[in-house]
Amino acid sequence: MLNISKTNIGKAFENTNFSALKHVNAMTSGKVFLRLLMVVFGIIFIFMLLPWTQNVRAEGDVTTLKPNQRPQAIQSIIGGRIEKWFVQEGDYVSKGDTILFISEVKDDYFDPNLLERTGEQVKAKEFAVKSYMEKIKALDNRVDALSQTGVLKLEQTKNKLKQAELKILSDSIDYKAAAINFKIAEDQYARMQQLHEAGLKSLTDLENRRNKMQEAQSKMISSENKLLTTRNELINAKVELTSIQAQYRDDIAKAESEKYTAMSSMYDAEATVTKLQNQYSNYSFRSNLYYITSPQNGYITKALQVGLGETIKEGASIVSIMPADYSLAVALYVKPIDLPLMEIGQEVRIQFDGWPAIVFSGWPNTSYGTYGGKVFAIDNFISDNGKFRVLVKPDTTEHRWPSALRVGGGTNNMLLLKEVPVWYELWRQLNGFPPDFYKKSQLNPPSTAKK
Repeated sequence: MLNISKTNIGKAFENTNFSALKHVNAMTSGKVFLRLLMVVFGIIFIFMLLPWTQNVRAEGDVTTLKPNQRPQAIQSIIGGRIEKWFVQEGDYVSKGDTILFISEVKDDYFDPNLLERTGEQVKAKEFAVKSYMEKIKALDNRVDALSQTGVLKLEQTKNKLKQAELKILSDSIDYKAAAINFKIAEDQYARMQQLHEAGLKSLTDLENRRNKMQEAQSKMISSENKLLTTRNELINAKVELTSIQAQYRDDIAKAESEKYTAMSSMYDAEATVTKLQNQYSNYSFRSNLYYITSPQNGYITKALQVGLGETIKEGASIVSIMPADYSLAVALYVKPIDLPLMEIGQEVRIQFDGWPAIVFSGWPNTSYGTYGGKVFAIDNFISDNGKFRVLVKPDTTEHRWPSALRVGGGTNNMLLLKEVPVWYELWRQLNGFPPDFYKKSQLNPPSTAKK
């Protein structure tokens, strides 16, 4: 019934006097409550069945993917005094560009003509080496000549010795023949003397026979003297042979000794040349170190040594440079308890400082302002902060990381693990079980075929 009057019947009509109306109102309220309760339980049930991505949270910072792409300090190889700067902080430098010039501070290198004088010393010692080499060649030739001459002289002396031996043999034969002739003449003279005494031969025949005997004796004595002379010649030839051998041996030994002395001097000179050449190279290389250049393309970020006239030590850092070409990455640090959950290629959600995000831990895919990444490397040793470093590279399948990112910026990260229902995650959290600790292959090993 349409009520168009200004009177509120709810205030004017009291239903407390009617038991039927009370029963109807009570039953309507119970149904509404029951329906509400069923809706709530239904929502809770559906919520419990929703997928939930297990995750590990970790803080980190922006870095580069490769070590050579990270900021590095340019050091001075030698000590010196800063004389002039060619760049300032924030400047872009190419590989080989001069950053600053330093002067020498060691008194060993103060001489401005040190390099030239060292070069002259090298040339002088090189000439000395050549001189010793020529002397060694001359001594080698001398040794060869002495050896050849000695061989010929020894051969000549041996020939004389052989001739003396043959002559002795010949003279010995002559002497024996003369001795035999003398014996015959002596015997003939004795018979002639007997015949003369017997009156058979005249005194003239006896005298003739005596002369012949004396002639034979003279020839025998002459042959003997000749034999003795020849024997002396043989002895002289032997002495000469020994003397020649000793003489040429001494001459060759002397020449070889001079040769070895020259070789020793040459080796000393060569060692000196090598040392001087090394010094010359070091001086030349050191002179190029006065100009400190950029090792790669990049930006000068900070000058660590600034003042003109300031002395820097050997190996001291002078400036830091950020390479121009680099690939961004995120270095995050996880607790040791979470390390067994990490693996190469694992998905990571990253929130960069300065880029706001609405993050729902269990539904990172619905987060806004988070960027995708994948685990690239995992350290095998713990860091100084008591955590393990995990290097994350950009996920090329998602939108690119912000171009305004800079190395060193902070990040909040979520390493995405297994997807489970909400009720399982709540049950796991209540029981303190680790998320997805075991591999599927470990939980469900492959069944072997029946034989």
